[in-house]
Amino acid sequence: MKRVGALCRQMIALWRAAAVALAIVLSASASAHAQSDESSAAAQQVIASQLEAFSRDDWSEAFTFASPNIKRIFGTPERFGQMVRNGYPMVWRPSRTEFVEVLGEAPRIIQRVLLTDGDGRIWIAQYAMLQLQDGSWKIDGVQIEEQAGA
Repeated sequence: MKRVGALCRQMIALWRAAAVALAIVLSASASAHAQSDESSAAAQQVIASQLEAFSRDDWSEAFTFASPNIKRIFGTPERFGQMVRNGYPMVWRPSRTEFVEVLGEAPRIIQRVLLTDGDGRIWIAQYAMLQLQDGSWKIDGVQIEEQAGA
């Protein structure tokens, strides 16, 4: 009987340890999910603000949402604006935008955005987002892919 009691106590201790471990894992997962949601919301705000600046052809403001690397590459808001107008008309003048999903974790994430251009074509824009040391998010590049059959 003593043996059965000792075995039961050991089983209870193992179950408690497993429950504590599970609680820790779930807590860490919830924390990562909350951080991901927070990162996504911040990235979406930056992208939406840049799209709004594009709609007004306010290249100076739009340029403020670019990462230091993008600013180094283009140098001035005017050159940046010329690149956007010529290379990314679906980003410059979308008729519709929809934030789809976020991939990765801070300090680098990819925010996927569904864009519809003025001709009704649908595109997926993958915004590479970079969180700077001050906590702000900046756009570090965009890859565009037209959606086949859309």
